[in-house]
Amino acid sequence: MTQTHDSIRAVLWQDGRLQLLDQRILPQQQTYLSYDDPIAVAQAIRDMVVRGAPAIGVTAAYGVVLAARRRFRAAGAAWREHIKEDMARLAAARPTAVNLFWALERMESRMAGLGSDDPEPALLAEARAIHEEDIAANYRMGELGAALIEGEGGAVLTHCNTGSLATGGYGTALGVIRSAFAAGRISHVYADETRPWLQGARLTAWELVQDHIPVTLLADGAAAHLMKLGKVSWVIVGSDRIAANGDVANKIGTYSAAVNARYHGVKFMVVAPASTVDMSLANGDLIPIESRSADEVLSLAGQRVAAQGAEGWNPAFDVTPAGLIDAIVTERGVVLNPTPEKMAAMMKNG
Repeated sequence: MTQTHDSIRAVLWQDGRLQLLDQRILPQQQTYLSYDDPIAVAQAIRDMVVRGAPAIGVTAAYGVVLAARRRFRAAGAAWREHIKEDMARLAAARPTAVNLFWALERMESRMAGLGSDDPEPALLAEARAIHEEDIAANYRMGELGAALIEGEGGAVLTHCNTGSLATGGYGTALGVIRSAFAAGRISHVYADETRPWLQGARLTAWELVQDHIPVTLLADGAAAHLMKLGKVSWVIVGSDRIAANGDVANKIGTYSAAVNARYHGVKFMVVAPASTVDMSLANGDLIPIESRSADEVLSLAGQRVAAQGAEGWNPAFDVTPAGLIDAIVTERGVVLNPTPEKMAAMMKNG
């Protein structure tokens, strides 16, 4: 597994503490915040110190380690009875990212096999395994997705941030972009700014600059014109939850990018780990959509930009129908033109 264009880690475990790169203040400041309290970890997820579905899952797993340490020190062999409150706090931090619940369920399964001794060593090993497996999965997705991009030296468009900052490392959609760039299949990346948190402007552009991949930032509303001019061959995005039929929930603005791509003959790729696929939900209408504070739309960096008296509407995600998606890429394989049958077959692979 050659580590090319991969210099960033947003989630670290060092000296018995969880370290999170504070993504709220990037790119102006690169500051790691240190955590040893699971309640504070849940708040960090809610406040978007860490964001991106896979990274949230990895962070939650380490949060369980901290919770187990805290409860064992306070209650000894009865730690299991008291940790449920911490698990509930972590689960409530972000409702749309299914990786959060997947990671907590995996940690809970590991807890079920433990006795009355200190649970921290076993749970830390499980959290580290989740972290390492995510990075390996991202490299695999990078290879699979890059292979779909034909030709040499083209350009692609991406939305939000799906790189090392959003995952355990390397990235999902940005992992495909990194792999495709290393292979010479693309030479340039266009990044939507991604209102209202500006993940594209603050995070994706920063990641690509760090790894010396040429990037051009554009306003979200400029993407259709970019496609009309024939500047990009693919739109490549991530996902926070994928339904059993291939409908995809991702950062608000993804749906409009998919509609524009279909109209202009631009292919649309979704890249996400298999843990993002929620086979319990038949379609995207059943995916819970997080609604965030209207202040995030009405203000910028704490300064109000909208007229007083104006109201704001701020859904954090939208759902792109499977019919607008050319490829879903997971570490288990590629689904072209997704259907319920194709999704089920892919999920059985591995």
